[in-house]
Amino acid sequence: MKKVLVIGIGVGDPDQLTLQAVQALNRVDVFFVMDKGPAKTRLRALREEILRRHAKGRTYRVAEAPSPPRDPAPADYRACVDELNQAKQAVFEKLIAEVKDGETGAFLVWGDPMLYDSTIRNLDVLKDAGAAIDYEVIPGITAIQALAAAHKIPLNRIAEAVTITTGRKLAQGFPPGVDSVVVLLDGEDTFRRFSDQDVEIYWGAYLGTPDQILIAGKVKDVADEIHRRRGEARRTNGWIMDTYLLRRTTT
Repeated sequence: MKKVLVIGIGVGDPDQLTLQAVQALNRVDVFFVMDKGPAKTRLRALREEILRRHAKGRTYRVAEAPSPPRDPAPADYRACVDELNQAKQAVFEKLIAEVKDGETGAFLVWGDPMLYDSTIRNLDVLKDAGAAIDYEVIPGITAIQALAAAHKIPLNRIAEAVTITTGRKLAQGFPPGVDSVVVLLDGEDTFRRFSDQDVEIYWGAYLGTPDQILIAGKVKDVADEIHRRRGEARRTNGWIMDTYLLRRTTT
């Protein structure tokens, strides 16, 4: 039997790893790296820095494989995700094959493995197909937590709910009965649709890294600035990780 750890490593700051995550790193024999190409070399460097700082308890190996590409604008989103996950499952099988029986491998997952990440689902598929693996999940600091901390705000107002959603869902409007929405996976600057409403935004990119960018204010006042800064940052770095909180203003 092979052991697989799914370790949440936070959003970029090696000091944000939990003690549980650090202890988990030092149980690992093989770390799995899915290479996303030259544009994501800094993400790889952040992972390597985490290992340098925290994986000191044993000698380890690194197994690498290219990450399957994803269509950025699919006609059928669900079908595209299904195809992507099938390709990832094949990559997972190859990586896990590098682990010997009785050894432990690990996926290092940005943020928290339970929030908008496919690693757990793909491991479940492999287990259901008969893979001789057992896995454990270690939570991490999410982009949502890092965003709120960086802006020094609580996510919720007293006696109110907060909804976590995606840009694709936000395009349909605020969820019914909710005035505070945390948005992940928005590649279309969907917040700009609310420029004609009394809505505040707390936006952050590259949270927890030296490149961190924070902008806050009324959407009508800062939407263009966020759009511009986001575009500049993406062109400069070749990638961007960002999230934001939208909140309707109440009187």
